Amino acid sequence: MTGYVVAVSNHYSIASTVNRCCCATTLQWLAAMATKLGSSFLLSSLTAPPKSPRSRVHHSSPHPPSSLIFSSRPPMAFAAAAASTATALASGRLSASSAQQRRPSSRASFSPGASPRAVAARRRAAPAARAAVSVRAEAGKKRVLVVNTNSGGHAVIGFYFAKELLAAGHAVTVLTVGDEASDKMKKPPFSRFSELTSAGGKTVWGDPADVGAAVGGASFDVVLDNNGKDLDAVKPVVDWAKSSGVGQFLFISSAGIYRPTEEPPHVEGDAVKESAGHVGVEKYLAEQFAGGWASFRPQYMIGSGNNKDCEEWFFDRIVRGRPVPIPGNGMQLTNITHVRDLASMLALAVGSPGAAAGRVFNCVSDRAVTLDGMARLCAAAAGAAAVEIVHYDPAAAGVDAKKAFPFRNMHFYAEPRAAKEALGWASTTNLPEDLKERYAEYAASGRGGKAMAFDIDDKILAAVGKAPPCRDRTSK
Repeated sequence: MTGYVVAVSNHYSIASTVNRCCCATTLQWLAAMATKLGSSFLLSSLTAPPKSPRSRVHHSSPHPPSSLIFSSRPPMAFAAAAASTATALASGRLSASSAQQRRPSSRASFSPGASPRAVAARRRAAPAARAAVSVRAEAGKKRVLVVNTNSGGHAVIGFYFAKELLAAGHAVTVLTVGDEASDKMKKPPFSRFSELTSAGGKTVWGDPADVGAAVGGASFDVVLDNNGKDLDAVKPVVDWAKSSGVGQFLFISSAGIYRPTEEPPHVEGDAVKESAGHVGVEKYLAEQFAGGWASFRPQYMIGSGNNKDCEEWFFDRIVRGRPVPIPGNGMQLTNITHVRDLASMLALAVGSPGAAAGRVFNCVSDRAVTLDGMARLCAAAAGAAAVEIVHYDPAAAGVDAKKAFPFRNMHFYAEPRAAKEALGWASTTNLPEDLKERYAEYAASGRGGKAMAFDIDDKILAAVGKAPPCRDRTSK
């Protein structure tokens, strides 16, 4: 017989194993206790009942049962969810075999570094295939504040996130750092903010250090900080959010904080660079928001409205018939994600705050691409028959690889395991097709026909004994 374990936990704990014929009564009683105690409500299933009535479900066990934790709802929400679940179980409309979930990823850890043995064990551990009752509380419409950077590639994340939330009926305010009249606002995604306001969103500008004044004293349920890279920048926003009663705080971190590994890809729980500013922010959030925070670590991204050159770097050379210089052997792996996937992951966290609570998510697609592969895909998107790739050693060529090439000269990619397991997220990134979208925008901008200097490229070509092109072709 499959038993359903229901636990109410706060300062007290109660557990019971029930079968289908009596689960409605038991679940309703436990939900009532949850309401009385102001506690959280957890429902999971096991293939066998616990050894004693006092047994509890521990996520620290080697193979914890799949479960759903309602940890950020008011007590009445727990009662309502339990009653609904109990009715479904009693009627046979919902069963233990109704969903299969994988073992949840480890919660965020901020130790100086995970031990090699622990990391190895985590990588070897097979997902625990457990039958689970899949129950998801209906998320109400929320008031969301997006604190958005005014520079770099990350600004487009806030833009897509706001569009995703507005489409779902949430109330969204985007606070962009700086002045609305600045030249930066003439570029995408800022130049496309009318898409947000026409959908009912609000856009304001100001200083995140005084976020309360910038938003005019408005109240919010959720805050996303897509601006700060260290605690000095993010702390004022966190402190204001906490004092204002914000229930959930999301933070855009970076996959760049992982320590280099001999076992790529990076997965949640891998050791991070303790000196990284994003790490300090994650630690502070864990202290101040307990279970009401989540951090998202993106890598390189693609998508309409992105104003950071990545794929454009390749297009600039391909349309002019120039060689594409790539450091190393070109087989380094990286991850490029369409920004719509980043936005959808964040939106799922807003809709399921309990599932996202206290977790770190690699905010990336589930496919890697080699650096040579990126050059060839860009060529295909541009309609070029072929692309000439030149490999070089940055040190021997006397160039700084960070200035000469848009990606890291190393294996640098992560996997979105936690988002798939905890949020039910799925990637939609299709790099060959997404690059076609980006090339269409590139061609429409006229950038391919403009004069452009390639001094660093020419230095690299000379270092490897290859003469620079006599005359660059330009796109029409």
